[in-house]
Amino acid sequence: MSKTLIIAEAGVNHNGSLDLAKTLIDVAADAGADIVKFQTFKAENLVSKAAQKAAYQVGNMPEDADTSQFGMLKKLELSEADHHVLIAHCHERNIRFLSTAFDLESLDFLVSLGIDLFKIPSGEITNLPYLRKIGGFGGRVIASTGMATMGDISAMLTVLEQAGTSRSQITVLHCNTEYPSPFADVNLRAMQTIGDTFGVSVGYSDHTSGIEVPIAAVALGATVIEKHFTLDRSLEGPDHLASLEPDELKQMVQSIRHIEVALGDGVKQPTPSEAKNRAVARKSIHLSHDLPTGHILTENNLTMKRPGSGISPMQTDVLVGRQLTRDLPADYMLAWEDLL
Repeated sequence: MSKTLIIAEAGVNHNGSLDLAKTLIDVAADAGADIVKFQTFKAENLVSKAAQKAAYQVGNMPEDADTSQFGMLKKLELSEADHHVLIAHCHERNIRFLSTAFDLESLDFLVSLGIDLFKIPSGEITNLPYLRKIGGFGGRVIASTGMATMGDISAMLTVLEQAGTSRSQITVLHCNTEYPSPFADVNLRAMQTIGDTFGVSVGYSDHTSGIEVPIAAVALGATVIEKHFTLDRSLEGPDHLASLEPDELKQMVQSIRHIEVALGDGVKQPTPSEAKNRAVARKSIHLSHDLPTGHILTENNLTMKRPGSGISPMQTDVLVGRQLTRDLPADYMLAWEDLL
């Protein structure tokens, strides 16, 4: 059974609070996620002071009069000390810590922490210096592809490979960069197109409301699922509204684990759980009315009834023309010893 890597994306839903970030780790661990992921950046390296918030960010933060991305992101930075505290808490809760770096300085910092799995966010897949730096680490890479064309993905893979990361180390996540994503824009089959076209492992980073789409993605072959979560969707912040609450995150993880088991090995054969029902559900050949010794059976003499513990109806043609060895009543389930 192949196990899906489930990334619980805390992102910036800690709202700048270390205590809230630690609680998010607890929620992810309790839900059974494999990884809890944050975001590492210096606002001054990520965005210009003139850059405006995205429309969804404005809509999700109606009380914040500051319309700049810089002002918003500066409040959401995690310090270097915060990272050490969060990594220690992840160790305590037996869940893997991960963070997405959004600038070159932050990449170096994550490497200094021993991080060897690198998550490329959708907004960075056309950032050549950033991609080259990650590719040069030669570690495992998971790349989201929101807003991307197939050409963008091809170019990203080429840069990573040329920098030193083999394609076998890369998982590409299909993604839609809207929060929340409209179901009509998910286009989940594109995930399979990516895998078939580029020969890479694929997964899905989800921004829809609810848990249906990531579960469907696993059924379609996703090896990695990433999903935002929060303590409360009503909290103010850019990503809370498109995030799962704790009970929903736990339900998503459990549902994915069920789907993994249910996918099975692809071999069609009776399973141990259903073997006991074969005789109950299937039919055997019975006599349709009383018949005397020596009677030569015709198809009209036979009827198919449960249980299925006698001669299979698939043997009907073999029985027609055979003689009975004794008198038998209607509704009798035939056995081979009743026939000449």
